[in-house]
Amino acid sequence: MDYISNSLCCNYVEWETIEVEDLTEQNRKMKILIATEKPFAKRALDGIKEILAAAGYEVALLEKYTEKEELIAAVADVDGLIIRSDKVTAEVIEAAQNLKIVVRAGAGYDNVDLAAASARDIVVMNTPGQNSNAVAELAVALMIYMSRNRFTPGTGFELQGKTVGIHAYGNVGRLVARKAKALGMNVIAYDPFVTDRTLFDNDGVEPVGSVEELYAASDFLSLHIPATEQTKKSIGYKLMMSMPKGATLVNTARKEVIDEIGLEAAMTERTDLKYVTDIAPDDNSTMAAMFGNRFFATPKKMGAETAEANINAGLAAARQIVGYLQNGETRFQVNKKPCDCK
Repeated sequence: MDYISNSLCCNYVEWETIEVEDLTEQNRKMKILIATEKPFAKRALDGIKEILAAAGYEVALLEKYTEKEELIAAVADVDGLIIRSDKVTAEVIEAAQNLKIVVRAGAGYDNVDLAAASARDIVVMNTPGQNSNAVAELAVALMIYMSRNRFTPGTGFELQGKTVGIHAYGNVGRLVARKAKALGMNVIAYDPFVTDRTLFDNDGVEPVGSVEELYAASDFLSLHIPATEQTKKSIGYKLMMSMPKGATLVNTARKEVIDEIGLEAAMTERTDLKYVTDIAPDDNSTMAAMFGNRFFATPKKMGAETAEANINAGLAAARQIVGYLQNGETRFQVNKKPCDCK
């Protein structure tokens, strides 16, 4: 466009500039960032890129980063963000001025500041069910591992005939229950949010009326509650002390729901109790030294570490990004929707 004469009205010049900028914004290709400190498997990553590219989006990649500043810099111009266990804090959200949607490839979403996202009208989603089988298989594997003395010399015991309690009967909890039934275990469950008893009846599971009743009757307790203000540090001394002789607490949920001081006190007082988890506690080395074969934590979070879960969650995240940006689909939104109040 030719330069505008200085003799023309300043208002006209200002209006012309804004119009050009607006058109540039409208024609800009949307950019999606895949930010994973712990990268997706290659097959999953290739599939994510293919889905996003087919929808006409530019794809950016940030992998194996070690500093939050790297993520803050990378989100500056992105419209969508796919993460795994990466922390999307208020600071990250503030830096992402174009951000419209964050999808956590997995079930848990306590690594995203939902309030900060909602304040900016940014949609946050998870991909429920995509990792569930991987986590459920791990929970059962950890039960077997502990029942056989962590595969060290000595006499262990079988799972058949034992009672496993399921704390939270969601996607993972239901799968643990079904696998435990296949091994001949008795299965009980507690979930105050499941009001339809037929869900339990169809799986051959006996619901109980309180969390206290659940722990008191469980030889194995498989923990699947999310980390919320109500559940953080809710599992500790009192519940552990109520468990039957030789009981094992299996945590494939969140580290934050465990009261570690209470857990240590219970396991010190009762030398028959066991704790196994795929989320190392803060006091991991001390607990390992104190409790020997009665305690085990995997070196890193293992629940979703299968090729199948990696692929399923990644592809679901990409499809949800496209579904929201193109059609406004919000089925798996986990934060509050923007208010339309006048």
